[in-house]
Amino acid sequence: MLLALLVPDPAAPRAASRDRIADAVAIVLALAYGLGMMRLGDATRPGAALPWPADVAVGLACAAALLLRRRHPLAVTAALLPFGAVSVTATGPIVVALFTAAIRSRLPVLVVLGAVNVGTAGLYFVLHDDPAFDIRVDFVVRGVVTVAALGWGLFVQAYRRLTTSLRDHATRLEAEQRLREDRARLTERARIAREMHDVLAHRMSLISLHAGALEVRGTVSPEELTLAAGAIRGSAHEALEELRAVVGVPTGRPEPPQPGLGDMDELVGGARAAGMAVDYRNELPADIPPEVLGRTVYRIVQEGLTNARKHGTGPAATVRLAGAAGHALRVTITNPFTGTPSARPPGAGLGLVGIAERVALAGGRVTHGPVDGAFHLDASLPWPA
Repeated sequence: MLLALLVPDPAAPRAASRDRIADAVAIVLALAYGLGMMRLGDATRPGAALPWPADVAVGLACAAALLLRRRHPLAVTAALLPFGAVSVTATGPIVVALFTAAIRSRLPVLVVLGAVNVGTAGLYFVLHDDPAFDIRVDFVVRGVVTVAALGWGLFVQAYRRLTTSLRDHATRLEAEQRLREDRARLTERARIAREMHDVLAHRMSLISLHAGALEVRGTVSPEELTLAAGAIRGSAHEALEELRAVVGVPTGRPEPPQPGLGDMDELVGGARAAGMAVDYRNELPADIPPEVLGRTVYRIVQEGLTNARKHGTGPAATVRLAGAAGHALRVTITNPFTGTPSARPPGAGLGLVGIAERVALAGGRVTHGPVDGAFHLDASLPWPA
């Protein structure tokens, strides 16, 4: 609360300026209507309830009261209604006040205010000594104008409620989407952590195994070899325990290494066996990328093929791998897609969030989106020389 008071809202000056313009327009329209009705009616004839200068003065005072209609719509309307019995110029400000009250009040209250406004037409007819028109004309004119003002105000009220409801609904959907994306990022990070654990656990288990063999089967400098092998074995075991504690995976038999670039043919073959037409081309040189990089590429292609199968408009995809050591490794996946991102079901695209998280952790960049009837996913990953 204190922060809201100390830091001004940047939208507040614009809103205040907009309100001032709206008030000025409302007053001008109210006076134009009131003065027009005074000229067309019998307010300038002898026998009117008020002389026309006084009629205009009352109308001006009522128009000035419209400046308070935003904060006190019902009070301003109730205060102006009696002047409709003696002043024709005041009918303009009264119509504007009724419109403002209709925006912010319930229907039963508006019915009472409208009935009172129409009833003042009868009082004006009675107070006029020599009216030029029949009382029915006054009732019809004031009744039509009252219904129009109230109806327009109720329409604006309903429109504002609808837009507020839609805006709230959109805000909730955006919050839910952000929550799903955050969960997807956390899931991807957890999967990467599990992969790191599995790979390092496998390596450390091998180190521990070889160190144990060296400790038992050393042939030169037995004492020094035994001490060195024991230190290697102890360090590997401690590193493995620390890794398990950090990642949070229970101790037990280490899992084999996760799939990498060498398993890409098997991944593509599985997609083809599931009925998907995959055009796969590996244009990488003979250099073998680092294992972590290969595993990242495998996961990107795996998720890309899954998205193409679930959200594409045809069971087909094109996969391209290109790059060189010292530059970057580029993964391009294309599949038919004739819809729009907004047309996809809720939750769709969370796999792309996981890809973006994985690529970001690897220091790369990724772009994706529909282009010319196809969905393109392009990831670029650094490949150290």
